[in-house]
Amino acid sequence: MISKPAENSAGFFVLKTKANFIAKSHLKMAKKNKFYVVWKGAKSGIYNSWPECQAQIKGFPGAQYKGFETRIEAEKAYKSSPFGFIGTAAKKSNKKTFNSKSNIVQHSISVDAACSGNPGVMEYQGVNTKTGEQLFHMKYDLGTNNIGEFLALVHGLSYLKKHKSPVPIYSDSKIAMGWVEKKKCKSKLEDNAATKELFEFVARAENWLKNNSYSTQILKWDTKNWGEIPADFGRK
Repeated sequence: MISKPAENSAGFFVLKTKANFIAKSHLKMAKKNKFYVVWKGAKSGIYNSWPECQAQIKGFPGAQYKGFETRIEAEKAYKSSPFGFIGTAAKKSNKKTFNSKSNIVQHSISVDAACSGNPGVMEYQGVNTKTGEQLFHMKYDLGTNNIGEFLALVHGLSYLKKHKSPVPIYSDSKIAMGWVEKKKCKSKLEDNAATKELFEFVARAENWLKNNSYSTQILKWDTKNWGEIPADFGRK
């Protein structure tokens, strides 16, 4: 072990004729989108499913609505004019709008991991997305990048809960986000004498997820359009 993780920075270490036309034309959208904005309908707002959205626009003259892949996009759109998102003008501008760095939630934390070899010496950290200030950092003799990303996310969730902070957390790892959602690290790394201590912390992280509730929003960092996540170790 290069440096034993501090046991006070995260809780787990002490350790969610028109009806048919609408249905057909938006079948594909209902499968892809997760959030729906209704600007004009029986009741305007943001809805978490297509049936909820459909109930507001069905039979409503001139209904204005659109589906989005993330809650952040939906909230930004709801606060804006619908004409920036629907119609001819929107088709030309939406891609640039949603890919813009202006969509980054600055008041948030970002986490990332790095591994010298995979497996190899592994470390992860959490930083203030806006300032880059390091909030926590851990390092292990032997691990994998995916395990590091998983531990970083759980550490971040625990950190935010401990500090009663409502800000979201960014990760660039779909795998880690999936493991956190399932409350299980599904690494194929062998649990042996060399990795015993690492897996003890993995077990604590899994137990923290199973025994704690949290309202923190976990967001996917858009590396393609935004560049490397602020918590990146710069080893690429």
